[in-house]
Amino acid sequence: MRGSRGGLVNGDACTRGQRRSAGLAAGLLLVHAVLVGWIALRTSPTLDEVGHLPAGLYSWRFGRFDVYRVNPPLVRTWAALPVVLSGPELRWSKYADGPSIRPEWNLGREFIAANDRGERRWLWYFVIARWMCIPLSVIGGYVCWRWAGELYGPAAGLLALTLWCFCPNVLAWAATIGPDAGAAAMGVAAAYLYWRWLREPTWAGAVAAGAGLGLALLTKTTWIVLFAVWPVLWVLWWSGGRKGSGVVFGESVLHVVGRRPKTTPDPVDLGRATQLTNATGTNGMNSVLRAWLATGGQLAVVLLGAVYVLNLGYGFEGSFKPLGQYTFVSRTLAGEDSVPDGGMGGNRFTGTWLGAVPVPVPENFLRGIDLQKSDFEETKRSFLWGHWKQGGWWYYYLVAALLKVPLGTWVLGAMAVGCTLSAWGGRGYGAGWRSEWTLLLPALAVFVLVSSQTGFSRYFRYVLPCFPFVYIWISKVVCSVQWKDWWIAGLAGAALLWSVGSSLCIYPHSLSYFNELAGGPRHGHRYLLDANIDWGQDLGYLKRWLDANPDVSLVHLDWLGFIPAKHFGIEVADRPPRRGADERSPSTADAGRGPEPGWYAISVHRLFDAGDRYRAFQQRQPTATAGYSIYIYHVKSDPQQE
Repeated sequence: MRGSRGGLVNGDACTRGQRRSAGLAAGLLLVHAVLVGWIALRTSPTLDEVGHLPAGLYSWRFGRFDVYRVNPPLVRTWAALPVVLSGPELRWSKYADGPSIRPEWNLGREFIAANDRGERRWLWYFVIARWMCIPLSVIGGYVCWRWAGELYGPAAGLLALTLWCFCPNVLAWAATIGPDAGAAAMGVAAAYLYWRWLREPTWAGAVAAGAGLGLALLTKTTWIVLFAVWPVLWVLWWSGGRKGSGVVFGESVLHVVGRRPKTTPDPVDLGRATQLTNATGTNGMNSVLRAWLATGGQLAVVLLGAVYVLNLGYGFEGSFKPLGQYTFVSRTLAGEDSVPDGGMGGNRFTGTWLGAVPVPVPENFLRGIDLQKSDFEETKRSFLWGHWKQGGWWYYYLVAALLKVPLGTWVLGAMAVGCTLSAWGGRGYGAGWRSEWTLLLPALAVFVLVSSQTGFSRYFRYVLPCFPFVYIWISKVVCSVQWKDWWIAGLAGAALLWSVGSSLCIYPHSLSYFNELAGGPRHGHRYLLDANIDWGQDLGYLKRWLDANPDVSLVHLDWLGFIPAKHFGIEVADRPPRRGADERSPSTADAGRGPEPGWYAISVHRLFDAGDRYRAFQQRQPTATAGYSIYIYHVKSDPQQE
């Protein structure tokens, strides 16, 4: 039940409505876990996962975090735990270290080769590691339900949870060992704890929020933006406490500074500001100052606690190392002229006073940021809307969202904007501007940060941490039921069904999802490539297709991944296609003859990323597909028979 336009009534925790909401939420989370688990079982390890799992195993074996340092270690070490307990064969001969060296993929291939014992035990290790990541996604869904419910009511909680549970992007990345879905879950959990602390500042709440931020940082360095966002939100929250000639304090703040409220706060929302004292007098000004100092001290605990948890997660490896003793590879940290050929690196702070300053974060956390920054400075080739170019686009993620987010979700988002405007006009669709800014500003900061890195634009998953915040905010449309705006409620219901149905129509191939505006996953390659459609996830489906068609013998396979096809039991003659007459540099012997007869399997990224090599195939209709990312062609000796 809702009360007073915006909060969840907490008086009776065992009401029938609350029990029904909790039961439905548990059911949705169970369905979500099953959906994610099935994708994890059926799809092949993606390109990055080949590096993530051995990096996690390496950390358990040696207690170090220099392998795959561009990402913090929480998700991969958590995922690797059951693999460690299973006793796999581990080899480290491919290990190497250096400022710009990344040995994780060589270690991954070595791990797979060592554990390919006929029954492909290596593949089972990846499956159980993926299943370990399911609880992280469940946490994200739970926070969506809880936070939306407290802001807008139980029905809103179920709407936000449904959007999370059936989002194709969440399903896809929650089923991998990659950090993106885990970062989305831990980021929104940390923000929820911080919001609760803002409403009712206590020392225990500050410790919880700090721990949450530390765990979020251990999933992805992107969340470093919260060190700037959260102090801004703190200022906005308490500055927004002024109203007329009075000062608004929560009960907890007055308790911290030694004053009790003269009146009992409204039980509908204890954390909402209540007019409790007059700021025009000396006592009022003293209360203001003491309230700011009290909450400011707790904010310091939040931020320092996050740094402590971050260091704890790395085992304090290299913590407080002087800045001048690092070797960096990015121009930002090494200096414009300090990165010679060979990747030896440099340090622009050596010899300055900053060089003597101890850095209060783990060594490999900072080195990972430096290495990631170096990647963006390289201006790699990027693809958007059918065009390749060197470097990226600031609007890349906006376009990707337009194509990769279900259109039903976009309709709900547009409705939420309209509902927000109604709330500004006095209608009860809002939860207060302070709460909504606390919800939206972290998502906006992440989106702007990622979009600003235009060295290359490839991976829509980089903005996945924004999703839960947006879903919670969208859920306000459910307030239309309370206001008896039945046409809004009906449209919201239809949009939700559209969103869920669109996602399930291509399940379990959720990684390749494109909405109807893009023409679905069959046409998504016209707009986006790389991990947005093809990340090596369908090689297992190719193996199953070959098993179902035993007369087929592949003469050529080209796919996006690090795992040799032989480890899937796929035998390939590996005769590349001849150069065709329409290519730029046809050989004199083969000009005009096109590809040799036989069966070819080419992943969609390779098909459109290999220059002119596959131009002859780009104009052909595939005979079959493995998932949505591998196209299978049968080239016959007589072109008229095709």
